Amino acid sequence: MEKVKVGVIFGGRSVEHEVSIISALQAIHALDKEKYQAVPIYISKKGAWLGGEALLDLALYQQAGELEKKCYPVVLAPVHGRFRLDIPAEKGLFKKAEEVRLDVILPVVHGSFVEDGCLQGLLELTGIPYVGPGVLGAACGMDKIAMKAILKEAGLPVADYLWFYTGEWEDDNAAVIAKIENKLAYPVIIKPADLGSSIGIKKAANRQELQDALDLAASFSRRLIVERVIAPLREINCSVLGFENELELSFCEEPFSADEILSFKDKYIGSGNIAKGMSAAKRRVPADISDQVRQDVENYARCSFNALDGAGVCRIDFLLNSNTDEVFVNEVNTIPGSLAYYLWEPTGKSYPALLDDLIRIALLRSRRKEKNIYSYSSNILAQGGFKGKK
Repeated sequence: MEKVKVGVIFGGRSVEHEVSIISALQAIHALDKEKYQAVPIYISKKGAWLGGEALLDLALYQQAGELEKKCYPVVLAPVHGRFRLDIPAEKGLFKKAEEVRLDVILPVVHGSFVEDGCLQGLLELTGIPYVGPGVLGAACGMDKIAMKAILKEAGLPVADYLWFYTGEWEDDNAAVIAKIENKLAYPVIIKPADLGSSIGIKKAANRQELQDALDLAASFSRRLIVERVIAPLREINCSVLGFENELELSFCEEPFSADEILSFKDKYIGSGNIAKGMSAAKRRVPADISDQVRQDVENYARCSFNALDGAGVCRIDFLLNSNTDEVFVNEVNTIPGSLAYYLWEPTGKSYPALLDDLIRIALLRSRRKEKNIYSYSSNILAQGGFKGKK
């Protein structure tokens, strides 16, 4: 049988660019070589799309300009039904454009312009099956404000919060601080609304720390969110795999941080081995929690996944008050770092098996969408009589 050609898209114009590279190379190396042929597709920090085997060499990403020399530009045209990656012709005589057939897309992307629905919109235009959520799930999963509104509407517990535009903060610092202090007691957590990997996040225990944290978050996003701190805090995470009501749950994990907030360093480079990404972070699996807390986490994980119309694999992050055992949904990561494979291995599901499941789910989701009616014939234009009318 001919191998399934999997276009693995990674990189992007995002502050989580490097994290995406690590996660993508992990996935490419884990794909079953007997079944799949990986086609790496890299989006540079400037937005250029590149292809080539050189993309598999992690060392080249640390050498400025080397990738561009050893790779070639590629184009994924937004033409429905044309599952092809175009390689434009080089300049000169007798150079012909080439194309590579793609059967399914595996986006291993994190952050703005790739994980937030932008890339998913392009893939929807092509009609090609792809792993992960659609435009709605991706956009709402990336935006913490929209996410929390949806979770609250679904009856899920979330910590008290408020949000505002960065422009409000820049125009009137005092008014924004008063608004926060009137609704939330210190300490609070300040976050950019649409970033992940703990970038731009700080805790504030007083007014000066709040101002500094808001300045930092405002440099990353045009919308900011401030949340009540849950204390004493334990972080518990759980991964969900599937589509619609066909869901599996991983073991719960408890990640450990050097500080009270799990930082970018804790998540990705705390072990000193950056190539392992999220899989190298310090954690306890399964988490040492009561049966009731585990049941709450699992129920909330399923509901959160479906509330955001999830697909593929998600990691749902929870906040646990260790005094009261109250559980709050913190975030839904629709394309988690390292695709959360480290949460599935303890269940007996290897990374190659997880990728098998993700590709199967992508094809299933595509087939179900094909059954929908998106257009129908009518004779409106044939009736005429529209001249000069709006």
